[in-house]
Amino acid sequence: MARSLWKGAISFGLVHIPVELYTAVQAHDLDLSMLDKRDFSPIGFRRYNKNTGKEVSWDNIVKGYEYMDGEYVVLSEEDLRQANPKATQTIDIQAFVAADSVPLTFYDTPYYLGPGRGGDKVYALLRETLKKAGKVAVATVVIRTKQHLCALVAVGNGIIMNTLRYATEIRAPEDLKLPGSAKTEGITDKELKMALSLVEGMSDEWNPADYHDTYREDVLKIVDKKVKAGQAKTITAPSAEETAPKASNVVDLVALLKQSLGGARPARGRKAAAAEEPAEEEAAEFLRNERVSADAFCALRKMKPIRQIDVARLMLSAKKFSGRYAHRTISGGTGHNVQGRPSHTVDAPKSGATRAARSASCCTARGVGGAGPSRQPIA
Repeated sequence: MARSLWKGAISFGLVHIPVELYTAVQAHDLDLSMLDKRDFSPIGFRRYNKNTGKEVSWDNIVKGYEYMDGEYVVLSEEDLRQANPKATQTIDIQAFVAADSVPLTFYDTPYYLGPGRGGDKVYALLRETLKKAGKVAVATVVIRTKQHLCALVAVGNGIIMNTLRYATEIRAPEDLKLPGSAKTEGITDKELKMALSLVEGMSDEWNPADYHDTYREDVLKIVDKKVKAGQAKTITAPSAEETAPKASNVVDLVALLKQSLGGARPARGRKAAAAEEPAEEEAAEFLRNERVSADAFCALRKMKPIRQIDVARLMLSAKKFSGRYAHRTISGGTGHNVQGRPSHTVDAPKSGATRAARSASCCTARGVGGAGPSRQPIA
């Protein structure tokens, strides 16, 4: 069982809930040691008396507060506890606020709170109350030598105590040169729609197991490579710094969005399968509105994207369209096929029918020509 960092009680009104505090996070930082580059010996630090220069053991070390230059008041652990006994033993709830009203910049470090001896029922009562009310409890607690502001959040079957930063610790963003509104910065509807399409194409369910520190793995690969090559003591010289890319203008931004849409990372899991159906309907809706023939639609696979639509999805839909649509006009009324003969109206393909359609390419040897009101989507 994990060892508790602190024992005390949650207090609000006349209610006291015995709890124990546990760490909720563990770091996996690279453990890099400092070495003397002349012989690669590790660098060490020692605690020493600044007057005598002699090393001091932990048994002879106490804490003190410098109240004037060179003068100290010694403060023992008991002195620190007696300064405010209640504050050092209690998570004192000050208020209950809406769960989404605390900005992310205020959250600091999470801790688990477990019930203390005999506190199961009142602990569960507070947890369920927070859930039903949709609130978090704002409280204060003293840990070591600092009083922390904290938020008690009901998560699953437990309560998390997340320390908060004080308002005086948050820097104001006024000094940042932040861009203005979309209108001020000249962002067009076309650019925004393309960016939204990119977001939709990369949308996924939150699964923390999908993410890990790949940079740490990359560094360890270099370590392994240098060891195997017998270059453990070789100091790699710095390479020439790459020049930062120049800021793109609006035209470049559109091009970059189009490239991103073509190579967007597909969503994983159920989202990936579910995204295909609305994608096909969206593409068909676009074609109906633009009165584009199915033959011209097939030709889009060979053309550069020129519309403010999700290009990646349009290409996917093109491959899924059945051959039976290839000679019909996708429009709001009767149109003409590539031979100029009247054709029937084709509505958005139903998802089930689309999945069942043959996967053969709808682009035929006849190409995209012929008479009729259909037109290719040329900007």
